Amino acid sequence: MSSNDVIVSLDIGTSKVRVIIGEVTNGAINIVGVGSAESEGIRKGAIVDIDQTVQSIRQAVDHAERMVGIQISDVFVGISGSHIALQSSHGVVAVSNEDREIGDEDIDRVLQAARVIALPPEREIIGVVPKQFLVDGLEGIQDPRGMIGVRLEVEATIITGTKTAIHNLKRVVDKAGLHITGLTLMSLAAGQLTLSKDEKSIGTVLVDIGAGATTIAVFEEGNLAATSTIPIGGDFVTNDISIGLHTQTEHAEKMKLKFGCASIEDAAPEQVFKVPRIGSNVDKEFSQVDLASIIEPRVEEIFHLIRSEVHRMGFGNAAGGYVLTGGSVNMPGVLAVAKRELDTSVRIASPEFIGVRDPSYTSGVGIINYAAKTVKIRPSGNYRKSASKAVAATSEKTGFFEKIKNWLSELI
Repeated sequence: MSSNDVIVSLDIGTSKVRVIIGEVTNGAINIVGVGSAESEGIRKGAIVDIDQTVQSIRQAVDHAERMVGIQISDVFVGISGSHIALQSSHGVVAVSNEDREIGDEDIDRVLQAARVIALPPEREIIGVVPKQFLVDGLEGIQDPRGMIGVRLEVEATIITGTKTAIHNLKRVVDKAGLHITGLTLMSLAAGQLTLSKDEKSIGTVLVDIGAGATTIAVFEEGNLAATSTIPIGGDFVTNDISIGLHTQTEHAEKMKLKFGCASIEDAAPEQVFKVPRIGSNVDKEFSQVDLASIIEPRVEEIFHLIRSEVHRMGFGNAAGGYVLTGGSVNMPGVLAVAKRELDTSVRIASPEFIGVRDPSYTSGVGIINYAAKTVKIRPSGNYRKSASKAVAATSEKTGFFEKIKNWLSELI
């Protein structure tokens, strides 16, 4: 990457479509713009209506563009879902340089060699993640560039998905007038952003609880070891509230966001609110305890299913415990219920950037962080021109403050 790049991530979720604009200056990331829109055409994380999804993407992009004053044309798109699978692979090449120094070209060739695997016709490769490189049999190398050797090998994880899901995702982004710079597995990107080196090494379970689905990613020995998706999330809590309070789903969602508490013990009996009821013209009053008595059993069930799935995957004794993220973990009391149900160490993770310090932004910011570290970005001319406007505006502000600073120093 060059010393100053603009990266845009697109996170198409069940409840929200989020566009995040990040500026990378000499390796440091600054979040300069965020756009979001209500997600239409998505059910349980899968695209079910192309046109509605395209409209949601356009609204989120427009929101982000107006916030920053640039035109977005290239995006890194997050991908997730139950169709994702991981497969180990091995690649071997001879070092091409005459002086036997390993360069970028050799790394590209060995990663391409790792992609040569047998796949069913309905599946497609999304990406290749190197676990370690070997130079002339020497193991444990993370970056072999500059080393001298004859034989370069890689042990890698191949990320695959179904062609239908991948092509539908590409179709909606294309119809929204955007160019996909790269597809990124959201659980991998979120893990690289939120987990420490030690957590990824000893074994940690990252759980992203969204509106329509919950994604589980297990990191072990520094790499993504397994991933799974459960078709249950925050929308199930909303449906329970809708049924329990006899109100419309939109009112149930508002009550959940405003007064929701996942633990009856932490709920306040004096916190009361009125809810419009289906089939009645009179609003009925409920307390936060009433709401928590509906929410807590469902949240307990979600964490019970998460724990069962992790055990089924063979990682029930992960030493690093669980790290929670995603919009649904924002609710008060969720952490307490998680600790009780999972019976191990649990923490909630969110991005440490101004404007996006919220677990619902973890995947979107994670995509930017992952792209900044692993991808060589070559934006189109249109995009670069737009990006330079944002950079110029920032420089202008810096120059103004510098003048004031100099004037004050002269005065003193």
